[in-house]
Amino acid sequence: MMKIIILSVAAAVSYLLGGVNGAILASKLFHHEDIRDFGSKNPGFTNYKRVYGNGFVTWMVLIFDIVKTAVPVCLTAVIMWMCYDEWQFGAQFAGLCAMLGHCFPVWYRFKGGKAFMAGFATIWFVDWRMTLAATALFMLVLFTLKYMSVASCTAALFCPVVLPFFGVASIWVELMAIAGAALVILRHYPNFIKLMHGEENKFSLSGKKNEAK
Repeated sequence: MMKIIILSVAAAVSYLLGGVNGAILASKLFHHEDIRDFGSKNPGFTNYKRVYGNGFVTWMVLIFDIVKTAVPVCLTAVIMWMCYDEWQFGAQFAGLCAMLGHCFPVWYRFKGGKAFMAGFATIWFVDWRMTLAATALFMLVLFTLKYMSVASCTAALFCPVVLPFFGVASIWVELMAIAGAALVILRHYPNFIKLMHGEENKFSLSGKKNEAK
């Protein structure tokens, strides 16, 4: 019974925090407009960067999206480890809930982002070795092909494939890892349509703003 209560609270907190969107908050606070009206209309770091440039606030959006997931994931992992010796399960469970919150936030009529940053924050607590390998793959794909969508989905797919080799605590952890990867990939479906039509924007570290705004 106590385990159910812990997981229920963790699910609610992770979902609600995960749904707080840094790009939407920053665009309204600093630019008095909604990021969802510009660029790809996705309320995420990449679109925010394309629309508003490579400034301090842009990178704070990235950090915010990572921290809002890392906090409930870490707390859940610690509690589950102390009570049931289930660190990995706690981290993956809370992380998946946070990803769902980011994609389907109650705060914004269930229209949110693509959950890659939430997933990235989660996997550090699931297995740091897997995360280092996934990060290396992500960077390789990103700076070779220069498509954030392709790099994100490649890294997301990579994680549940290699997790068993590093050590997975249970089949439930693996299933949640697969669900998280599937969520990221499905949320990037519009990007793959754009890729097929040659309309997908390439990622750049430059601070140039999107002139289509």
